[in-house]
Order: sequence, then C-alpha cells, then structure tokens
Amino acid sequence: MSGKTQMMKGILEGCVLKLLSEEKLYSQEICEKFSEFGFNEISRGTILPLLLRMENEELITYEKMPVPNGPARKYYFTTEKGLSELGDFSKNWNEFYVSVCKIMKGGSENE
Repeated sequence: MSGKTQMMKGILEGCVLKLLSEEKLYSQEICEKFSEFGFNEISRGTILPLLLRMENEELITYEKMPVPNGPARKYYFTTEKGLSELGDFSKNWNEFYVSVCKIMKGGSENE
C-alpha cells in the first residue's frame, strides 16, 4: 500500500461525512464526487465497505428510493451522531493541517 493510500484511508470517513451532510447520495455518486475533487482512485470497492462500517457505527443511514429503470437505490445521509463526528473530524483535521504545513515550511512550533 502506497503512502498516499495510507493517508487517504485516514481521511475518507471525514470526507464522506462532509459530502453526506450536504446532500443524500448513493454510492456511485459518492465516488463521482471524490473524482470531481481530484481523487480518481476512489472506487465503489473502497466506498461500499466504508459505508457499511459507518452505517454500523450509526454515523450514517439511508433511505431506499426508486429509480425509473432498475432497483431502488440506497441514498445515504448523516445522522446526528455523524454530524457530531464530522465536527470532531473538522476540528482535528484543521489542527493537523496547520501543524503539517508548519513542518513542511520549515517553521518552528511556536509560529
């Protein structure tokens, strides 16, 4: 597993929570959203197990909605617990981001 893949794995959940806090999406749409933001390597094979785990942790839930030419789709959205987790993720991500940027710029820890 590449270093980039390891880093991505750690932030996917927060990104999925953010996407689903804005609108209900089915799994393929989530992949398409990631692609729109430049994450082309995110596939349904990555997203589906993540959605199942997040559903089991009650961070997200879904509602089945009919489609004209096929079986009903699961449209996922965040729960109250998921929104709380998103808030925690956002805070932690911002702190992490600032610290990494300082290191990468060669700054001191007090800047």
